[in-house]
Amino acid sequence: MRILLVEDHTELQHWLAKALRDAHLTVECATNGADADALLHTQEYALVILDLTLPKMDGLEVLKRLRARGGAGGKTPVLILTARGGLEDRVQGLNLGADDYLAKPFELVELEARVRALLRRGLGNEALVYRCGALAFDTVTRMFTYYEQGLALTPREHAVLEALITKSGRAVAKEKLFDEVFALADDANLDAIELYIHRVRKKLESGQPGAAAITTLRGIGYLLQPRDPA
Repeated sequence: MRILLVEDHTELQHWLAKALRDAHLTVECATNGADADALLHTQEYALVILDLTLPKMDGLEVLKRLRARGGAGGKTPVLILTARGGLEDRVQGLNLGADDYLAKPFELVELEARVRALLRRGLGNEALVYRCGALAFDTVTRMFTYYEQGLALTPREHAVLEALITKSGRAVAKEKLFDEVFALADDANLDAIELYIHRVRKKLESGQPGAAAITTLRGIGYLLQPRDPA
């Protein structure tokens, strides 16, 4: 799940991005409203965390444009995170289509709870737990279990496996997987995906029934499916 974090305070942006990545989320950052508006015009995100007082374009204008475009942007959850916590700003933000509003200063635990709630709401009627054989992914806790034991994964390994299990039984194109794993600012090329696929495969190796396996479909992408016990 990719999140767009729009925050012009450099230290706060880095701290929040690290906390969200530690929670196994892919985070892209924008430091001004114009860049955020451009990204939202061309990219899809599971959630936007939006400051209001931004250079080049005010956060409320970014929100207004996002909702006016309709389509996927009309449904993208937006959490306003700002020092402008007055009643008028809160009402205006909610009227323009914000889903939640958190004033600075704030506690990280509260932010994480609100992020999880908005992501869960964004899933709508989709299953909250995805399964592939003995592998399971809980979209609320954002944890993987394998044979009912926690599966230790790095953030990028987690992103690879999440992208595959949420489309279990269907192929995921290499380009799509790259977009899910790497933020736009990351210095990585498409072939880096193969390294993470290899690492995840090693962690899924098992001789037990119900093991999950990643199959490479040349020219198509990657497929996660239960391994045939036979």
